[in-house]
Amino acid sequence: MREGEPRRTAFGAAMLRALHQDLDSPRIFTDPLAWRILGDRDELLEGAEQWERSRLRLFIAVRHRFAEDSLATAYDRGTRQAVVLGAGFDTFAYRNPHPGLRVWEVDFPATGDWKRARLAEAGIEAPGSVTYVGVDFESEAFLDRLVADGLDAEAPAFFLWLGVVPYLTREATEATLRAIASIPGAEVVFDLPAPSAQVSSKARADRAELEARVAELGEPFRGGWDIAEMTTLLTDLGFDDVEDLGRSQIRTRYLGLPPDHRPGGAHVLRARRS
Repeated sequence: MREGEPRRTAFGAAMLRALHQDLDSPRIFTDPLAWRILGDRDELLEGAEQWERSRLRLFIAVRHRFAEDSLATAYDRGTRQAVVLGAGFDTFAYRNPHPGLRVWEVDFPATGDWKRARLAEAGIEAPGSVTYVGVDFESEAFLDRLVADGLDAEAPAFFLWLGVVPYLTREATEATLRAIASIPGAEVVFDLPAPSAQVSSKARADRAELEARVAELGEPFRGGWDIAEMTTLLTDLGFDDVEDLGRSQIRTRYLGLPPDHRPGGAHVLRARRS
């Protein structure tokens, strides 16, 4: 993609999210803007064969459904601030169903500029409740930038952090979680793959193919985390309500399948500081 546009991995995830609207029944996650924000649907479908990865497509749908369901629960508790970290093609701010919920989209500055231009081209209105914040997670204190743009760091905030952690260093991941944990009542949903050593040989081959693909795009996976290690980190940072959605929970809660207790597979985690 051209300079200043979202990364190719963000485009790939958005394509799979859009394809989920067409290919999967019952639909796990509904996004009426998924195709519109991408551009010409018919033109994009001509090359859609490369995105026909059903397991990854379903996982992306699950992580968005889980995150937005969790946000709805937080809203019912009184949370009125939501932050989308690494926003890319995310469309939540433009179909936000919660009156009074303010949304901040955080991404590289050039990506935010591109996003606003793309929204205008697609005829998607940006409501007054959304604020764009340009940040480089690896080198900038994103919370300071959010506060400068109106976030109240003394009030509860919900963070959607999807499809980002695998591409960050361990140091950047821990620093981000530490900043979120500094907010009373903060809550975050994020995803991460299980370490390669913990997955089956078939899943390991699929994982290796995905890692090679994103590395070719200049966006390699970095700083893998063991799930138990991550859970311990979250507890140490002060999150006292941690939920881990692994293979079995995803199968039974969203796919209507029996549990599968084999180790491995990607996880979605929700962590809240009371």
